[in-house]
Amino acid sequence: MKGVKVVGFGHYCPENIISNKDLENIVDTTDEWITKRTGIKERRISSGEGTVELAYKAAVAALKNSNCGSDDIDLIIVATTSPDKIMPSTACSIQGLLGCNKAVAFDISAACSGFVYSLIVASSLIKGTDKKRALVIGAEVLSRIVDWNDRGTCILFGDGAGAAVIELSNEEEGIVSTCFSSDGGLGEKSLVAGQLELNTPFAKEKISEKRYIEMKGAEVFKFAVSVLPDVVNDLLKKADERIENIKYIVPHQANLRIINEAARRLDIDKDKFYINVDKYGNTSAASIPIALSELFEKGLIKRGDKIIIAAFGGGLTWAGALIKF
Repeated sequence: MKGVKVVGFGHYCPENIISNKDLENIVDTTDEWITKRTGIKERRISSGEGTVELAYKAAVAALKNSNCGSDDIDLIIVATTSPDKIMPSTACSIQGLLGCNKAVAFDISAACSGFVYSLIVASSLIKGTDKKRALVIGAEVLSRIVDWNDRGTCILFGDGAGAAVIELSNEEEGIVSTCFSSDGGLGEKSLVAGQLELNTPFAKEKISEKRYIEMKGAEVFKFAVSVLPDVVNDLLKKADERIENIKYIVPHQANLRIINEAARRLDIDKDKFYINVDKYGNTSAASIPIALSELFEKGLIKRGDKIIIAAFGGGLTWAGALIKF
């Protein structure tokens, strides 16, 4: 029976670290205020690196850790909401830089759920086509779409990229169960960014560009603390698995309060959640692969361990996967 396993991770974040204290010099906020409400202490912000550059460096690390070369990759999917260009896609740019000449490459836009969406799509293509190995990347330079005068949003986001290599497998380990969904009606009311200008000779009225992230925090919080437990329980049910057998839950790193409340609703110790939001902030599609890469870098995952990844984001979107290593 065809299965799909994860064979390696990599990540890269800009070296430029912006602390909460640094933000005190930009907007009306304090380190105490940010930490109490979000759990974030610092974030990485690009000082010139684009999404392609971050994604490329994460991809190189993932290939190295997977013992794979450029010719081994049949498929490249990049999840991003902050591409350098409308076209070519970030994935096509990565394909060219890596020299993955036989790979099919395309982007997915599902906001903070994007990496998990990409993992599910890549897994399905590996199972259903002649593709055998995929490079899946989540990469963001959110600092380009953050209003640095808006203290409600600029404190939250960071830049970075994470990548994974997955491949066809006949072994027991791999992606055991998945789920993903969306609700466009809720998304338009709670979290939006990047409306492009429409100003042509044929437009009845001009639509102005709205570049920056706009978010209704209370509504996003309410959605997130509800959907995270739902994703976890759905994955466990599909896999006929118990939460006691899960080594880590790796959630989208948006806000520590969201993670703590999700743990309470699941009636589990919050230590089961792997958390690094304090170091990186919300890196959207990059947050889960960065966390996964750190888990392996620190030697916290070994063969036979089971983890759950669970994401939620603009759209609104949500997704998850239960993986056995």
